[in-house]
Amino acid sequence: MKTFASTILLSLLLVSVSWSAERIRIGYSSISGSYIGIWVAHDAGLFAKEGLEDEIILIPSGSQLAQVTVAGEVEIGFFNGSSAMAAAMQGADIKIIGNTVNKMIFSLYTKQSIKTADDLKGKKIGVTRFASSTDISLRYALRKHNVSEKDVTILQMGSISSIMSGLQSGSIDGGVVSPPTLFAVEKLGFKELINITDLDLAFPNPSVVVQGGILRSRAQFIDRFMRAYVRGMHRARTDKDLTIKSIARYSKIQDPFFLHKTYDLYVGKVLERTPAINMVGMKNALDDLAKTVPAAKDAKPEQFIDMGYLDRLEKSGLLKELYR
Repeated sequence: MKTFASTILLSLLLVSVSWSAERIRIGYSSISGSYIGIWVAHDAGLFAKEGLEDEIILIPSGSQLAQVTVAGEVEIGFFNGSSAMAAAMQGADIKIIGNTVNKMIFSLYTKQSIKTADDLKGKKIGVTRFASSTDISLRYALRKHNVSEKDVTILQMGSISSIMSGLQSGSIDGGVVSPPTLFAVEKLGFKELINITDLDLAFPNPSVVVQGGILRSRAQFIDRFMRAYVRGMHRARTDKDLTIKSIARYSKIQDPFFLHKTYDLYVGKVLERTPAINMVGMKNALDDLAKTVPAAKDAKPEQFIDMGYLDRLEKSGLLKELYR
C-alpha cells in the first residue's frame, strides 16, 4: 500500500513538473503597432500554450533595452536592428533571430505654420533618443529633402508619448511619431510634413534579439517563443476584435477610428507573418552605422544573425498548418 501511494505521489510530482511553465521576459521599446504580435500572443494565452509564463515589459528606449538584453535580464528583446549590431560590434554577445517589421514606419509631424521641409531650418525636432529608429528615420528624411542635420536642433524626448506632449506644450516644433500615436497627434491639429513610411526605407525595426548564452543553452525554449509569436500574428490576422482590444490596452488609445487605422496599417500592410529578415534592410542599417562606427564599414549582416530559429520554424510545418 505504501509503495502504491509513493508511486501515485511520484506520478503527481512528475505531472506537476511537466505542467510548470518556464518564465520568459519579453522587452519591447515603444508603443507601436510593430509589437502587435507579442501583445496578441500574450492576451490570447498563446505563450502559455507553449509552456511559457510570459511577462511583456515596455522599456521605452532601444539603447536601454539593448543593455538589458545583453545582460540577460530579458530573454527576448524587441528593438531596432541597428542598436543590436552596434552593441555586437562593441563586444556584446547577442544575435538577431528575426525582424517583425522590415521598414521604418514613422511620420514627421509639425506645427501648421511649417509648410515645407525648408521651413524646418532653425526648428526643434523631437526624437525618442539619438541612434533610435526615430532618430535614424528623421535624419534619412532630412537628407531626402535636402535639409542638413546642422540646420535643425534634434532633441531627445525619451518616448513617443513624450514627443506628443512636447508638440502640445510647444517645446518642440516637430516630432517623429508612429501609429497609433501619430493619429492622435493629427487629431490635435498637427500636420504630417513628411511620411517616412512612404519613403520605403528598408530597415530592421524592430528586430528580435537574444543573448548568445541563452541561444546556445536554451534553443528549444526560444523555438517555443517563436511558435507562440507566429501563432500570435496569425491570431491578429484572423481575430480583429481581439487585436483591436490589445492595441487599445497597450497604446492607451480608445478612439475606434484610430485603433482600426492602426490595425489596417500594421496587420494589413506592415507586419511579417513570421519574423522574416530582409537582408537589404540589414545592409541599410550597417551603412547607417558606418557613419559613426568605423567597424561597420567592413561588417557583413550575416555575422549578426542566427537563422537557425527561422529555418526550424519553416521546416516545422506550423506555417502551412496556420495558413493552409
